[in-house]
Amino acid sequence: MQERTIVSTKRPFIGTSWKMNKTRAEAAAFCQSVKASPLAACENAQLFVIPPFTVLTAVAEALADTAVIVGAQNAHWQTAGAWTGEISPLQVKDAGGMLVEIGHSERRTFFNETDETVALKTAAAVRQGLTALVCIGDTLEDYQAGRTAETLRRQTEAALSKVEWTDTTSVIFAYEPVWSIGDGGTPADPSFADEQQAAVKALIERAIARPLPVLYGGSVNPTNCVELATRPHIDGLFIGRSAWDATGYLGIVRNVIDRLA
Repeated sequence: MQERTIVSTKRPFIGTSWKMNKTRAEAAAFCQSVKASPLAACENAQLFVIPPFTVLTAVAEALADTAVIVGAQNAHWQTAGAWTGEISPLQVKDAGGMLVEIGHSERRTFFNETDETVALKTAAAVRQGLTALVCIGDTLEDYQAGRTAETLRRQTEAALSKVEWTDTTSVIFAYEPVWSIGDGGTPADPSFADEQQAAVKALIERAIARPLPVLYGGSVNPTNCVELATRPHIDGLFIGRSAWDATGYLGIVRNVIDRLA
């Protein structure tokens, strides 16, 4: 697979994680639709898709000749060992992945992911030359109690804490309010999201003296995608169910890049 530098704040990231969805046939159909679109060679945005492990290699191979980055939904912090049921960053890379999603709220809530394990996984991913896509987000309780900024600060600082930074280290953050994601989630007001992301971006620059992209994810859909993507501190979109269908995904991509052109 061609080596590419992923991290850039010059063009928006627009991607989707399929979570625990899609059979091999469904994944192949999605990839076929993407490859048939002129957006497969899009230079105005960095497109990415994060399939389940069962189709990671197939999707990476299917999209190898496109501009679409393919990633994995999780990875362990060890390179190898007696970790039954886990996948290492080395295995992700070997399977064709270039990116690893880390710390999604579902992982934190249902699989005991902590700030410490997120930090370990982030460091392990970048050691293998992968891009770490670190998810951060406040719960509804945090939001209602006015603790959003505190929660995002803690999660961001933890994720950065164990990374050995070089010129090629590649880390992206995605602000995903827990109260906004999933079926029945409430989209964050674009101004609120932009305000939180501005704070996170400032925190990152103070911590490591370099900018990193911060995406927004949480009930992104064809109606709100442009308003979110055009906010000054939102560097792209991490889309859920609205992009699980290739037509929906490509429609959002088109809406955003046409507006930003």
